[in-house]
Amino acid sequence: MAQVTTEELVTRYGPAYKWYVSLTVLIGLIAMIASATIVNVAMPDIMGEFGMGQDQAQWLSTAFLASMTAAMLAATWAVKSFGNRNVFCAMLVAFALGSVLGGFSPNDATLIVARIIQGAAAGVAQPLAMVAMFQVFPPDRRGSAMGLYGMGVILAPALGPTAGGMLIDNYSWHYVFFLGLPFCAVSFLLSSIFLATATEHQRPAFDWLGFILLVAGIAAFLAGMSNGQRLGWDSTFVRGALCLAAIALGAFVVQERRIATPLLTLDVYRNPRFVAASVVAFILGLGLYGSTYLVPLFVQTIQGYTPTESGLLLMPSGIALGIIFPLAGRLSDRFPPHILIFVGMFLFGISSLLMSGVDVDIPFWTLAGYVVLGRIGLGFILPSLNGGALRVLDYRLVSDGAGAINFIRQLGGAIGVDLLSVYLERQTTFHAYEINAMQTGSDSAATTLHLITNELHRAGITGAAAVNEAHRYLSNMIAAQASTLGFRESFLLVAVVFFAALLPAWYMRAK
Repeated sequence: MAQVTTEELVTRYGPAYKWYVSLTVLIGLIAMIASATIVNVAMPDIMGEFGMGQDQAQWLSTAFLASMTAAMLAATWAVKSFGNRNVFCAMLVAFALGSVLGGFSPNDATLIVARIIQGAAAGVAQPLAMVAMFQVFPPDRRGSAMGLYGMGVILAPALGPTAGGMLIDNYSWHYVFFLGLPFCAVSFLLSSIFLATATEHQRPAFDWLGFILLVAGIAAFLAGMSNGQRLGWDSTFVRGALCLAAIALGAFVVQERRIATPLLTLDVYRNPRFVAASVVAFILGLGLYGSTYLVPLFVQTIQGYTPTESGLLLMPSGIALGIIFPLAGRLSDRFPPHILIFVGMFLFGISSLLMSGVDVDIPFWTLAGYVVLGRIGLGFILPSLNGGALRVLDYRLVSDGAGAINFIRQLGGAIGVDLLSVYLERQTTFHAYEINAMQTGSDSAATTLHLITNELHRAGITGAAAVNEAHRYLSNMIAAQASTLGFRESFLLVAVVFFAALLPAWYMRAK
């Protein structure tokens, strides 16, 4: 089959071709990226059906983000070897298969495997879509192309939970996996028409050893962290996993420094200001995916929201982000990047600080307002971060820097969700012990049990049944209070991290 180049397709379809390509890749990409967060509103239902604990359930998000992060580094090699059309269509098929597997999963292990497949497909497709759009827009319009791409990448995870919540309430959690299938089918059809098939004459070498070491390092680190609370931080498994992670990632660094075609060019980290930008990118990923993980979980487990209500809570923030993103893009052309990044980090830190005071009675619109404030902050950060990070590099390293900054942002999301989940469970357990210790033998506990027992007597429940029910009710009250305190401290941790990141954000300023 003859190869078709982008130039030939531009000649065939004329000036409108750039819009055909944009529509083609964004339809599929939005369906894939929305899956990163759409499962969050289904978490309580999935945990209930499969009997999963918090430490296991977080893998539904972490597995997707981790596999997406690692797979991003293979995208360039795949496109050069097989062409845009073949790779993008293959990723759409892989994502669809992962979605079907997830929807029909009989157990939690199968569900996690499905999330890994989905994440890997999204990881390869994401940079491919960006490059495809970049190639078909003229140089003076590429800023607009990247703005359009960025809106799709950011809005998809923000609006995904709303659609997922509606499906769960009207059907079941299984259907959130099927939501993207029609979009994948449409994108596949358009890709077979509008994407180029040209490849390089000589297939480039791929750093398989580096890729295996990176995957092993990330997987071992996440496995060790997520099992620490359940198995004990001094357990053989946890210590072994963390040691394996350190060895694998150390070997990855050695491999990338010695090979001619590295997955990740480490020379970009010789620039201290790029390192500062990478710290900001890591924390940006943590904030974007971490908050989208914590908020639906809080309102469903603590406030008793339905999945639809949980998704609707995040919708205003998605709309706000869609409004602020083009404005922030224009401002990034007029102001130094570090100024807008500093403002965005500060706003998100304030948003997280406000959420550290949440309780069971917080009104819907108050919490939605806190989330909107944080999303406005993220909207200021992203357009300035990519440009600010790349402009500090030598021209020969710009392409490598673009891949590195996207990789580190996604890595921040994967590790951030894992760490926040561990911290949430740890603090909840700590407060449960503390509250129980305060209740033992105290007058307040006895008074509370007496009041509950009296109310049960009035309802017609007497004897041992009333006593047992009173103790169960008090236990549930303690668990809810401990969980609320755990969520508060998790949001506070995010706030502290973002405020601490103001320093590297300021360091990015031009010398």
